[in-house]
Amino acid sequence: MTQATQSQQQGIQLSETALTHLRKLREEQGKDLCLRVGVRNGGCSGMSYMMDFEEPDNIREDDKVFDYDGFQIICDPKSLLYIYGLELDYSNALIGGGFQFTNPNASQTCGCGKSFGV
Repeated sequence: MTQATQSQQQGIQLSETALTHLRKLREEQGKDLCLRVGVRNGGCSGMSYMMDFEEPDNIREDDKVFDYDGFQIICDPKSLLYIYGLELDYSNALIGGGFQFTNPNASQTCGCGKSFGV
């Protein structure tokens, strides 16, 4: 996976393909939004990933902010415990396409790749 930034210290890694697609999606929203990434209980493996655009004004004091050439990803500290080191990629494939999560902390993942267990 090619990293979108030179820093290898990011808690969430983002491929160039994912960054390009996220910028396109943000542009379609017509606002300068950031992306919130996190986890919640649920899914077939126990926890599921969540992603959504959010107004920068909603960034909380305890959120961790990762910057990718002006595109910000934010994550709450509790979620970051489960996804630190996550690699986010994107594929245009007709079957199995979309955002793909590679989580080094997951002890198991479901077949769709959208939930995991630790």
